[in-house]
Amino acid sequence: MNLISTVIFIAIALSTILAIVSFWLPLMTPDQEKLSPYECGFDPLGSARLPFSMRFFLVAILFLLFDLEIALLLPLPWGDQLPSPLTTFFWAALVLVLLTLGLIYEWMQGGLEWAE
Repeated sequence: MNLISTVIFIAIALSTILAIVSFWLPLMTPDQEKLSPYECGFDPLGSARLPFSMRFFLVAILFLLFDLEIALLLPLPWGDQLPSPLTTFFWAALVLVLLTLGLIYEWMQGGLEWAE
C-alpha cells in the first residue's frame, strides 16, 4: 500500500511540476517564412494543402480493421489451454466470419474500386 501511494504521489507531483514549467517557458511566435512550403527556392505556385481522397481514408480504415483482427487472433495458440478449446474456436470463427462478411459487403458496394 505504501508503494502505491508513493507512486501516485510521484506521478501527481511530476505532472504538476511539468504543467507549471510549461507555463513559465516563453511561447514561441511562429515565423511565416518557416511555415511556408519550400519549392526549390521558388515561390509556391499553389496551395500546399491538397484535398484528401476518401479512398485513401477507406483503405486506412480497412487496414486498421484487419490489423485489429490479427491482434485479436494472435493469442489463439494459447487458447487451447482453456478448459474448452471449442469455445475459443467458436469465438475465433465468429470474428473471422464477421470480418469476411464485412469485406464482402465492402467489395459489393464498390468501396475497394480505385477507378470509377
